[in-house]
Amino acid sequence: MQHHTPVRVDTPEDATDVTNATCKKQPPQPFLIRINWFKRGSVDEIKEGRELFQKSLKYRTEQYGYYRGFGKAEWNSTSPGQHAVKTTFFDRPLVVHKKIVPALKCVEKTLREKGFDKLYRVGGVGGIRYHNTYHGGEVSNHVYGIAMDIDSDRNTCCGCVGDWNKHPLCRKKAKTVYDRTALPREWVETFEEHGFYWLGHDPMQDTMHFEFLGDPDKVIAPKANVSVAGP
Repeated sequence: MQHHTPVRVDTPEDATDVTNATCKKQPPQPFLIRINWFKRGSVDEIKEGRELFQKSLKYRTEQYGYYRGFGKAEWNSTSPGQHAVKTTFFDRPLVVHKKIVPALKCVEKTLREKGFDKLYRVGGVGGIRYHNTYHGGEVSNHVYGIAMDIDSDRNTCCGCVGDWNKHPLCRKKAKTVYDRTALPREWVETFEEHGFYWLGHDPMQDTMHFEFLGDPDKVIAPKANVSVAGP
């Protein structure tokens, strides 16, 4: 029987220290990007989008855990909540899936090394959720613990329902989506270099939202084997 009760455990600091590690760059995997699931056009294109969505469900379940109602429990006997860990992002407390912690640490490391940390100050962040906020047969990456929101009061979601699209920035005449968020472009591009996808690119224009769609096994470059020649 699968447990759905959230389980949160602390992650030792040394387990996620990427100070001396080599962070690999990687793009988000296309089949995990939601705009690729809702293709318009021919019957074959629509079918392709649906197949990508099903592929994404299997991948997310196998990698991060089974969320009831999406995918199959036989793909993973654990739930995402059982892999949730406490971490920080720019000293702000955050709970996410343990597999993406190194990716988040690599983002923070790169932002600091390039001096981009001085362009924006994080107020608050949100990670894993234990209920699905999407409708229409979709499932949010927050339930898998692989999504993070940054400062929802400053970074908008102009395509969302409710009061989100009433934000002053949503009423502003904007040339690009970057005119509707407080986040600097440099931050978005840094996240994207490390396998994250920004939902600011999505029709929802959810500019607070980043989700890890890279390969969690390719975040850190393996240490090279150094051979020492004998005398």
